[in-house]
Amino acid sequence: MNQQNPYPWPGASATGVGSWPGEDPGEAMRTVLGELPDLPHLPELPERGVGADMVGRTGGLLPEFPIEVQPSGWRVADSPGRDLGRAASLMSYDLDALTEHAHGFTGTLKVQVAGPWTLAASIELRGGQRLVADPGACRDLAESHLEGVLAHLAEVRKRVPGARIIVQVDEPSLPSVLLGSLPTASGLSRLPAVDPVRIEASLRVLFSAIAESGAVPAAHCCAPGVPVDLLRRSGARALSLNALLLTRDHDEMVGTAVEAGVGLLLGVVPSTDDGTPAQTARMSDPAATVDPVRELWNRLGFSPDLLSRAVVTTPTCGLAGASPGHARAALTASRDGARVLRDEPRR
Repeated sequence: MNQQNPYPWPGASATGVGSWPGEDPGEAMRTVLGELPDLPHLPELPERGVGADMVGRTGGLLPEFPIEVQPSGWRVADSPGRDLGRAASLMSYDLDALTEHAHGFTGTLKVQVAGPWTLAASIELRGGQRLVADPGACRDLAESHLEGVLAHLAEVRKRVPGARIIVQVDEPSLPSVLLGSLPTASGLSRLPAVDPVRIEASLRVLFSAIAESGAVPAAHCCAPGVPVDLLRRSGARALSLNALLLTRDHDEMVGTAVEAGVGLLLGVVPSTDDGTPAQTARMSDPAATVDPVRELWNRLGFSPDLLSRAVVTTPTCGLAGASPGHARAALTASRDGARVLRDEPRR
């Protein structure tokens, strides 16, 4: 970073949210590096099954907090078993692919981990209730999560020693945790909302530790009702949001974040192919792709010159559900859209 560009990425950058179709980490890494040279990310391949999914992938990083797969999903276990062993092996394959294809990379690299509150909303206690319902279990999970994330970050640094790292903490379940909309084990009622003060305090500890390690803490939430203010106050230096879900109600929160120097990773390209001519036409028109970003920027009233430095363009969410062809096209459209924000900030 420098005074001309205080953000941890070059101007007019594009990146992916995280997940990618297919099962070959080497091919995925090559594709991402080729399509997103300014801000590549470590791709996640959930099609590989148990342990490659969002919860299992991060669950494999948790020291002294074993989980296992049950018919209802991931659940706290007495000791590590084959599910966590598989998660660790799959992560090792991904890191080996990173080493092979990006060892000499010297730019900014993004890695993703599931956040502690999304894990707490997704993992069950032994009795079948969601872990988020137990404050003590949430504290234990947060402590293990922090230790595991920092160890993972250290391992990534060994593999790509010249890179600057952004750690994107994925919290898609955070709005549900805050609203108290998660169902109980029986499905007959809802779990109580968690105090926002508790959530903010725990995320502040995590983001602070990531920053102290020399990495850039970021937060991703592509769900409606994303708590922009809470994530900013917690110390996230970049926010990954679905631009197509942002309304005028978000303007003040997003504007405050930009004023505070927080970068924005804004999803503008559909993450799945609906097969319609309208979507195909829009994706082939970079200016139309980034119109929602430019409209937001005009409402906020910031300098057009800041737009391509503060904003990174992305797909609206992960690309695991897309065809390989659409996934590539989505990265191309994101990259082309970023260049439009630089070259044609206003229409």
